[in-house]
Amino acid sequence: MRLFKGIALSVMLLPGLALAETIGEVSTVFKWLGPNDKIVVEAFDDPKVEGVTCYLSRAKTGGVKGGLGLAEDRAEASLACRQVGPITFKGKLEDGEEVFKERTSLVFKTMQVVRFFDKQRNTLVYLVYSDRVIEGSPQNAVTAIPILPWGKS
Repeated sequence: MRLFKGIALSVMLLPGLALAETIGEVSTVFKWLGPNDKIVVEAFDDPKVEGVTCYLSRAKTGGVKGGLGLAEDRAEASLACRQVGPITFKGKLEDGEEVFKERTSLVFKTMQVVRFFDKQRNTLVYLVYSDRVIEGSPQNAVTAIPILPWGKS
């Protein structure tokens, strides 16, 4: 019961983060027990920027530990964000603001996407990286969206 309350509290404390929708996945390593290792493609909308959707591909570890949520996923990820409609801001943008975060190990490791606004070029820049409580990974990916007028309807 305590674990459930802790999870519920954690979810309530992260209201500004986007939730990902799985678009597809491919198996990369066959496992005799538990799910296969795979690459998952997910989509999420920026919670403060209407008209932007990001696509994230990342590794998910399978096997018995992966199936139980106990395995640590690799740090590699790829990110592509696109303008999918007229861009409007729902609030003040903070440089380095976290727009997506997902746990990639039982406790200590997360993958996150942060947003920057390049005012000089009128461009939104998104960065994905993985971190740990003690030591992060330098592996990362970046994508940029120039803010352009959207077609008339």
